[in-house]
Amino acid sequence: MSFLRNPRTLLEASKAPKQFRLMSQLGDLGSGAGKGGGGGGTIREAGGAFGKAEAAKEEEYFYKKQREQLSKLKDDLKNEINFHEEQIKRHQDAINRHKQRVTEIDKE
Repeated sequence: MSFLRNPRTLLEASKAPKQFRLMSQLGDLGSGAGKGGGGGGTIREAGGAFGKAEAAKEEEYFYKKQREQLSKLKDDLKNEINFHEEQIKRHQDAINRHKQRVTEIDKE
């Protein structure tokens, strides 16, 4: 409850990196059918080495899929940054043109 008295502690805690892995109710992956009601397929239900290998392949697939998604997101953000930087440049050029016209009008 001390964090309620000191709001900075709560704020700093919210800035902490949030990296965690979701855990399942299965126990060890590939060790057989879990408690959740779904079997997960015959290989997983059987357990043993095949079940563990299948679980490892599944984990690897989702890890690679997540890496691909993060890479695509990063590329998209870089493209968006470049677009906005170009927009800033165009706007700055327009501002400079308008300022130049104002100074020309003032000279007349």
